[in-house]
Amino acid sequence: MRPYDEMHAADGAVRQQYAHYARWLAGQPDGLMRTRRDEAEMIFRRVGITFAVYGEKDEDGSGTERLIPFDLIPRIIPAAEWREMEKGLRQRVTALNRFIHDVYHDQEILKAGVVPAEQVLNNAQFRREMMGVNVPLDMYSLIAGIDIVRAGNADGTGTYYVLEDNLRVPSGVSYMLENRKMMMRLFPDLFAEHRIAPVAHYPDLLLDTLQSAAPPSVNEPTVVVLTPGMYNSAYFEHAFLAQQMGVELVEGQDLFMEDGFVYMRTTRGPKRVDVIYRRVDDDFLDPEVFRKDSTLGVPGLLEAYRAGNLTLANAIGTGVADDKSIYPYVPKMIEFYLGEKPILQNVPTYLCRESDDLKYTMDNLADLVVKEVHGAGGYGMLVGPASTKAEVEAFRERVKANPSNYIAQPTLSLSSCPTFVEKGIAPRHIDLRPFVLSGKTVQMVPGGLTRVALKEGSLVVNSSQGGGTKDTWVLEA
Repeated sequence: MRPYDEMHAADGAVRQQYAHYARWLAGQPDGLMRTRRDEAEMIFRRVGITFAVYGEKDEDGSGTERLIPFDLIPRIIPAAEWREMEKGLRQRVTALNRFIHDVYHDQEILKAGVVPAEQVLNNAQFRREMMGVNVPLDMYSLIAGIDIVRAGNADGTGTYYVLEDNLRVPSGVSYMLENRKMMMRLFPDLFAEHRIAPVAHYPDLLLDTLQSAAPPSVNEPTVVVLTPGMYNSAYFEHAFLAQQMGVELVEGQDLFMEDGFVYMRTTRGPKRVDVIYRRVDDDFLDPEVFRKDSTLGVPGLLEAYRAGNLTLANAIGTGVADDKSIYPYVPKMIEFYLGEKPILQNVPTYLCRESDDLKYTMDNLADLVVKEVHGAGGYGMLVGPASTKAEVEAFRERVKANPSNYIAQPTLSLSSCPTFVEKGIAPRHIDLRPFVLSGKTVQMVPGGLTRVALKEGSLVVNSSQGGGTKDTWVLEA
């Protein structure tokens, strides 16, 4: 089956949302796109929009810094299509937040047998320290990044699927914002000719969400962004979001505990902190409770958190809901908590800890995508059709050694979008990560970050695996 082409129908006709753009593109002189791409790369490099690649070193021994390749051809989504996706995202994230609250309180979904209790209580991301802890608004994942793909159907249509829920510290929104700024700079005429929904207000929505979830007793909350430091792969984003929101970017050493509250060291003396948008994993947040060797967090942080004197975004323990072994149960969560049928579908998933699913996976390994339940960034996975026999057999032994650590899914033929590559314009596979903000209301900017697999035939869009990004246009009706 051919992948769903975002721009062209099966008969080659240009889809309606791309009609005007396609005419514009056909009228551009040779060399324009290449010139614009070089200009974008120069600006991105000057601004410092890079990410660090773990495990790679430059000649001086420092970590490798790379630009995420930026593609000039936008991914365009019609207004009606986005409205339906937006409804599905609100529904899904609302149910996930209900699930996390339930898991750390009454555990009704476990008692009902809808989600196996051992899958939650024995999960590495389940934090017993959070049992009975109430968080403002009952919102645990204030910032969620939901990965969505579109697969082609036999009749030429496409169906959206949720591939993954990122509820801990989802990254990439800075690239969504910078990609839009770059497109408006390079092609202002296109924005005059299209009604494209804006995304530039995301930092305002983010700050509003964080402030709305502050401890109830605080009238004018102080918000900070907590970063592991400049050597983290997403440091650019941490600094960017702090600057865009007009709040302080801090490291663990900039904060301290006193009388059950967290304070920030400033040139004018200590200042109480009410909300921490943390880009530090659970394990490193509080060395008195979690990893004793952590220098990235704040000793005693959990004490302030449990006392209700501090809001963490996202909450400790949210990872229990975005583990890949929990993912198959999200449609049931939606029905259990909301009494609704899921609007966005899951990809069919086989749990290798189940004997029947394991047998199916072993029998069809060369045709499946197999992932570690805690894996991220495109690591720890097998794309069967793109792997050699030796790679498949080596992965087979890894799965057999620890089946509960893996899930398997059919190899979806991800939709493709025209992409400007060295040889010219060619189709490349894409996904979409909308960013969903859950405070007093659930809100999001239209679209999200479109990631593109730049290697021909590749289905792996992660930047760490050579992927790039595109601007995402949602057309206003």
